[in-house]
Amino acid sequence: MSQFTHLDSRGAAHMVDVGEKVVTHRTATAMSRVTMNPQTLAMIVEGRHHKGDVFAVARVAGIQAAKKCSDLIPLCHPLMLTKISVELTANTAESCVEIHATCKLDGKTGVEMEALTAASIAALTIYDMCKAVDKGMVISHTRLLTKTGGRSGDWQADE
Repeated sequence: MSQFTHLDSRGAAHMVDVGEKVVTHRTATAMSRVTMNPQTLAMIVEGRHHKGDVFAVARVAGIQAAKKCSDLIPLCHPLMLTKISVELTANTAESCVEIHATCKLDGKTGVEMEALTAASIAALTIYDMCKAVDKGMVISHTRLLTKTGGRSGDWQADE
């Protein structure tokens, strides 16, 4: 039997059957970072971007992305999320925007992919809105930070 839950004994991809799993409260928080020129970050923070409020648009994009995760990633289950938050913080010391996305639900499968998708799409939205002034932006540090609930229990990334 494969160690990968999305592969059957023959190695074929399939959606995992979660029908017999117990409903538990589950959360996941993921992050991403967009590094940019200091002038670009200042423009965002000071509200001088001609396209509007970059943080507001990125936040909404991240929330929408979490809700659409199962449409984007083929073997993800459609989930009834109870909470999605996307927080964006300007880090002037490192000239970047740090994104933290948290998803919650009471269900039979985890929300790690939804949190990762929210953080990723928020980062891509920042890039899209600012690419006209800073094509050299770098999206990085996209990773899961924490997850709770489920059979495997709680998990936290190393610092």
